[in-house]
Amino acid sequence: MRLDQRLIAGMIRPRTRVLDVGCGDGALLDYLFRNSGCDARGIEIDMKEVTHAVAHGLPVMHGDADHDLVHYPDNAFDYVVLQRTLQAVERPRAVLRQMLRIGRYAIVSFPNFGHWRLRVQMLLRGRMPMTTVWNTPWYDTPNIHPCTILDFLTLCRDEGYVVQQWMAVDEDGERAPWRRSIRLANLFGEQALFLLRRKDTPRT
Repeated sequence: MRLDQRLIAGMIRPRTRVLDVGCGDGALLDYLFRNSGCDARGIEIDMKEVTHAVAHGLPVMHGDADHDLVHYPDNAFDYVVLQRTLQAVERPRAVLRQMLRIGRYAIVSFPNFGHWRLRVQMLLRGRMPMTTVWNTPWYDTPNIHPCTILDFLTLCRDEGYVVQQWMAVDEDGERAPWRRSIRLANLFGEQALFLLRRKDTPRT
C-alpha cells in the first residue's frame, strides 16, 4: 500500500463498516478486510481498476464521488474514506457533506499544494510545478481543485466539521518538525490526512 493508505488504515477501528471512495485497485479494502475484520467496500471511477479489484474478490462498484454518494442512506458506514481524490472531484464541498452524512467519520488524504517545493518552482520558473506527488502536466491532470492544508482547514471550519485527528507527512513518512504546527505542516508536508466528524457525532 501507499504511505497514505497505511496511515489511513491506522485511523480505522477494527470490525467497522468502511466505504472507500476512489479506492483504486482495492489495496486498502483488502488490508482492512484481512487484518482488521472490517466490512469494507469501495467505489472507483476507473473501470480497469474496478475490474482488477473484482477479479481479486473485492466488493468494488463502478461509480464516482460527485454523483453516487447521494444514493447511500444516512449513517450507513462508520468511516467513509477519500484517498488522494479530493482535488480531482468536481464539487469537493458537496462530496465532504455526503461523506459525513453517510458516515460517522470521514478520512481524507490529499497532496498539499502549499508544499515549499511547489512554491519555489512557481516562483522561479513561473510554470505549474512537477513533483513526485504532482506528476502530471497541467493539460492532462485530473486534479482540478488543488488545495493547501490551510485551505482545507478553512473549509472544515466553514462547514462546522470537527478535526479529530490530522497529520502531514512527506513521501518517506517523516512527520517532524511539523507534527504540532499547522503552518509548518502547510509548508513542509507533501500530503495531509484528516479524520473528521460532525459536531453532533460523539467522539469515540
